[in-house]
Amino acid sequence: MRLIAAAGIALSVLTASASAADLSFTLPPQDDLRDSLRAASLTKTAVDDGETERRNLVAAAQADYRRLLAVLFEAGYFGPVITIEIDGVEAAALPAVGSDAPVGRIDINVQSGPRFLFRQAEIAPIARGTELPDDFAPGAVAGTAPIRQAARAGVEGWRAVGHAKADVAGQDIVADHPAERLDARITLAPGPKLQYGPVFVEGAEDVRPGHIQRIADLRQGQVFDPDQVQAAARRLQRTGAFSSVAIIESDTIGPASTLPLTIQVVERLPRRFGFGAEVSTDEGFSTSAFWLHRNLTGYADSLRVEGDITGVGGSSGGADYGIGFAYNRPSTFNPETDLFVNGRVESLDEPNFKSDSAFLEVGARRIVSDEFQYEYGISYEYSKDVDAFGERTFSTLSLPLEATYDRRNEALSPSDGYYVEAGLRPFVGFEDAGSGLAFDADLRGYQGFGGEDRDRTVIAARLQLGSIVGPALDEVPSNTLFFSGGGGSVRGQEFQSLGVELDSGEVVGGRSFVNFSTEVRQQVTENIGVVGFVDFSLVSPDADFGDGDTHSGAGLGVRYDTGIGPIRFDIGVPLTGPGDPSGVEVYIGIGQAF
Repeated sequence: MRLIAAAGIALSVLTASASAADLSFTLPPQDDLRDSLRAASLTKTAVDDGETERRNLVAAAQADYRRLLAVLFEAGYFGPVITIEIDGVEAAALPAVGSDAPVGRIDINVQSGPRFLFRQAEIAPIARGTELPDDFAPGAVAGTAPIRQAARAGVEGWRAVGHAKADVAGQDIVADHPAERLDARITLAPGPKLQYGPVFVEGAEDVRPGHIQRIADLRQGQVFDPDQVQAAARRLQRTGAFSSVAIIESDTIGPASTLPLTIQVVERLPRRFGFGAEVSTDEGFSTSAFWLHRNLTGYADSLRVEGDITGVGGSSGGADYGIGFAYNRPSTFNPETDLFVNGRVESLDEPNFKSDSAFLEVGARRIVSDEFQYEYGISYEYSKDVDAFGERTFSTLSLPLEATYDRRNEALSPSDGYYVEAGLRPFVGFEDAGSGLAFDADLRGYQGFGGEDRDRTVIAARLQLGSIVGPALDEVPSNTLFFSGGGGSVRGQEFQSLGVELDSGEVVGGRSFVNFSTEVRQQVTENIGVVGFVDFSLVSPDADFGDGDTHSGAGLGVRYDTGIGPIRFDIGVPLTGPGDPSGVEVYIGIGQAF
């Protein structure tokens, strides 16, 4: 019993000696400055983490002099007084090692002193067009931040006009304490104007180095431009062939004022596959899978083969089957224009028609910026259809033009921005097909609310338009005409339940189509969100959206964020239009509805 008691006493002594130190702050009254000082303090971090070792606490306190001073200088306080005491002794006077005595109390006292203003704020020489920060000017609040920003802007200004080795040659900073003023003078060294020198490639194993250089398009003899270098890196990354891309400028200037560059790449694994699935009570089970081969021929090109089966077990129509491919070769016609070849064969068994078709398209895709791209080409489609007009054969040659402008903050689950996609397709028909012009557009917008966390509430809206000008209804392939109803248009309505009703009572697709959908997305927890939605559509037999029929639906949904995209569960009911007003449709899929 005496042994157990002694052990208990020893344990209590050890526990007491290992207790965390008391930390006290005396800081200036400015809230933003107080927060910055607390965030910069290593001592606070150590105490919050439960640190008890004396040497570690002393080392943190001694480091805080410099860290707290940097915060004050950043904010324009150049005459501060900082004291940090550990058990009543200034931390700067304590040895970091040599004593194992526990730390009982740490007191940090910061007096900011007056805030200084710039009396002189000069930087020279600067390149034409250089934009200096507004805070770096006589009379403005002084601080190391605007000085640093001005120096960076000055260097970048020279680099933007070809002086790649521009740097800060010197700086003269003097604080006049009685006047509470700061004089700052920065001297820049522009260096010579440089041209691109030889471009080397490192890390390429399967992708041809020559094509990497073609995609980068940093031609020897052109004047150095940092924006061009960044654009070259983005083009290489956009091919999908590389997991990492870096363009390194040589430390030394080459002969005749040239700058050698090295493109360093890390290639991705060449092959990848994936799959997806969706279930609805009306359309049944749908699944798709793809196989992707990167760098198919050594030109950073890709081949994607995708197959899908839809409508399995659905109450509308039968199962649909399709398989297609998409080939893309970057920087074929010029560094920003890719070659693509797409093809597809499919068999559709829809509620109002059956169709067997084949499609082939060859074209060019021009990538103007990260947000904007357009493509054009030539395509041919052949199909055999059976619908209310009987059995028909279509052969169509078209010249599609499509443009996309994407300003969403992210693609999978956007909370801000907008997306616009529009297409124009003049076509010539053979056999039973007519000739004319097809137009379609898809416009989406997103606005987040909720104070600092703007993602908690998101209002999303989508407008889809389509029109076929020229041919009569019976001269257009069934899969080109417009229907509405189901997960892609009006949730709550049966799949393709809205079209154009003929005198015989049978239904075909329309020549024009309008769909409007809106959602309110509310985040409940980190991973779970709820959605309320309303969808509306019009389908018309005419190309001008006139004399059409409409229907609408509404419902609620749940989203579960998996990290790679939300899992979607929606329940929709019809509001207006033909169909069973008491019907309920359920939709399960991956990703937001739009």
